[in-house]
Parts: sequence; structure tokens; C-alpha cells
Amino acid sequence: MNLPHDTLVLVADGRKALFLRNQGNAQQIDLRTASHEEREDRKNSDIKTAPSGQSPAPRGTGLSGGTMGEPDFHQQEEDRFAQDLAKTINSMVLAGRLDALVVVAPARTMGELRPLWHKEVTKRILGEHVKEMTDRPLADIEALLVGEGAPPH
Repeated sequence: MNLPHDTLVLVADGRKALFLRNQGNAQQIDLRTASHEEREDRKNSDIKTAPSGQSPAPRGTGLSGGTMGEPDFHQQEEDRFAQDLAKTINSMVLAGRLDALVVVAPARTMGELRPLWHKEVTKRILGEHVKEMTDRPLADIEALLVGEGAPPH
């Protein structure tokens, strides 16, 4: 993949985001960390607000209601983290601080990001890689972007 100078590469999952800039040129990628964010993985007791509830019985069935399954609070926080990332990228584009973008994220995170991109963001996306890479070294991310793949973890 040809990555123009100053392209932003977002490497993210539901817990961590790396904002990398290509300091090289289209022929020679040289990624440098511009910034990073990490969400604290809180304990269930810190996230929960109430016990799981009762679901109503279907009307006219004579059945009693059942216990509703407890939501996955950790997944909700990961999804919210991805939604906040989309807002950040949208703001960067609309403020004129981002001309080109590559996104590297696992499927769940990518699925949260895509529908939230502003149309101006989608115009600037040069590529997407559905892969978990937040804990990999920059050399592995660079190898993925130039098409060599990354060594197995």
C-alpha cells in the first residue's frame, strides 16, 4: 500500500488506540506514534448499576416472565470507546487536520467505527485492515501496511 507522507494510521480495538503518522513517503513507510489512548478495564462491580431485571411474559400466554440476561458491560464500554474514537476522527477531518487515513482494527471495533464515520472521513480512508494489532510493534504494523503481513503473534 502506498502511504503518502503524514497519513494517519489508526490502530485500535475496544480498549486501546494508537494514532500513528507516516513520517516517510509513499514508497518508504516510517510510522511514528503521534498519540495513544487506553481505556481502563474496570471491574464488573464498578460498571454495574443495578441487578438484572425481569422480562415481561408474552401477553395472553399465561406464562410467567423470565429473568433478563445481564448485559455485557465490558463490551458496552469497548463499543463506547470505539464510538468516541469515531467522533475524534470525524472532528479531525472536519477541522482540516487529516487528509488521509488507514484503519487497523478487529472486526467488532471496525463494525462500530464504520457506520459512524462522517462522509468526509470515508473520502479520506485509503485502506482498512480487519486485524488485532494494538499490542504489536510498529515494525509489524508497517509490514502489514506494505503487504508483507505481520508475523504470527
